[in-house]
Amino acid sequence: MDRKLIIGTRGSDLALWQAHFVQDSLAAIGITADLKIIKTQGDRILNLSFDKLEGKGFFTKELEEELLAGTIDLAVHSHKDLPTENPPGLIIAAVSEREDPSELLLIFKDCVDVHQKLSVKYGGIVGTSSNRRKAQLLAYRPDLDIIELRGNVPTRVNKLRGESYDAIMLAKAGVSRLGLDLSEFHVEELSPTELIPAPAQGALAIQIRENDPELFNALQALNHPDVAEALAVERNLLKMFGGGCHLPLGCYCRKDGDTYQVFTSKADDSEEFPDRLFVEAKSTEGLVEKVYSFFAAGRVFPKKVFISRELSDHSYFHKALTKHHIEVEARSLIRTVPVITKLDNYILRNVDWIFFSSKNAVEYFFQLDPLLPKKVKFGVMGSGSEDMLRRKGHFVDYTGAGVDPADVAAEFAKIANGTTVVFPSAENSMRSIQHALSSETKIIDLPIYETILEDDVEGSGAEILVFTSPSNVEAYFVDNLLEPDQKIIAIGLSTGKKLDEMGVKYTLPYSPDETGLAEAVFGTICLSYKC
Repeated sequence: MDRKLIIGTRGSDLALWQAHFVQDSLAAIGITADLKIIKTQGDRILNLSFDKLEGKGFFTKELEEELLAGTIDLAVHSHKDLPTENPPGLIIAAVSEREDPSELLLIFKDCVDVHQKLSVKYGGIVGTSSNRRKAQLLAYRPDLDIIELRGNVPTRVNKLRGESYDAIMLAKAGVSRLGLDLSEFHVEELSPTELIPAPAQGALAIQIRENDPELFNALQALNHPDVAEALAVERNLLKMFGGGCHLPLGCYCRKDGDTYQVFTSKADDSEEFPDRLFVEAKSTEGLVEKVYSFFAAGRVFPKKVFISRELSDHSYFHKALTKHHIEVEARSLIRTVPVITKLDNYILRNVDWIFFSSKNAVEYFFQLDPLLPKKVKFGVMGSGSEDMLRRKGHFVDYTGAGVDPADVAAEFAKIANGTTVVFPSAENSMRSIQHALSSETKIIDLPIYETILEDDVEGSGAEILVFTSPSNVEAYFVDNLLEPDQKIIAIGLSTGKKLDEMGVKYTLPYSPDETGLAEAVFGTICLSYKC
């Protein structure tokens, strides 16, 4: 291409980083370009929240107008800021590689409380301008006070430094691109499956005029079709809901092997407990319509769901289901008892890691008043064990995500091989993590409790049964209390294997925690009623 291009961009630090990134990428393929800074409505009006601003495209409209006027050749946008439909005459010519779409919770160190989920002190003030973030944060922590926070990334960080807030939320992508030093804060990273991001978060969009085929062809060297395919699912869902920046909708699509995974969170407003759904498919064809139909009006919910553990009325799982008037029958079919009452603290000398595979292991271990080495690290299997460890006043250094213990074991082995690891556990533990560690690793098995099946277990007439451990499955099937047409969810592979022994079909949640179980219940509803 012979002509020099003009790139339109906003003037914030992040927007300029993005524009320079595209400018450098163009230079790498022999195309020169200059930058033109354009101020948008979102830059000018900082005293109003997004839902108080008129129209859509608060950060894009003025750039699009200059494109149509021919004063710039291309505009660089944060893809999540774009309306779902291009103005007539404009197209997205290229999509960048996607930065990690996780969210960061920056917490003033004086406001950190390890006992609380997300580590913000009880009743803490959290700044964000996003209704999507607010709805999801309050679902986890209804005690938080979420207040408005506008401005570019450095401005928002400075507002936290000014102690107007106890914590603020930022997209990890922006922080990474700007290379900000956040060492003065406690930083909690929330994965895109834990707090679901905005559609297209983490990707850049390069927009041009439709009648510029020469530039379109040149920009294909910068385009990432696989990213564009996943983003199309997210943005088409946003389009079907007719939403913009103010809609409390999170959607994250990714490809895992040959399977597309879609995580969705939606509320009607920022104060409402959001619905969440996780679905998988081999193709994106019909995927958006399937997700949309679940959230549309007229859904049919089961009258009752059984889960084989006691739950508080304030638990995530309970609130997610009772929002739709689903009765939750929560009762364990087993009981646990300690097998030791005194711990020889000599065992813990020179220990590098303590790994817990269950909440019960955490509970019974700390009942023994252990004398912990100063630099000991903690590993856990799943967020349930992590939450229990927080209640005991300790941060987790490694959390195994997913339902397959073999995957968790392989990941943990990468950081723990060659160290000394203690495994407080139940008697007759499956030892899934231990098997993956190398021979150079010193393994100390510490059985501290045992599981006993309850007598005279009664069945449940619930449409959906959620089993949370192999022992609970065993107790339920002593007299095979399963009824026709009941749907089964297993919290993990070990629970699933026990159901396999019984010849029972089941569904596995994406993550073995209350959020994942709620997603699995709604996913089962979706499959049952062909949404």
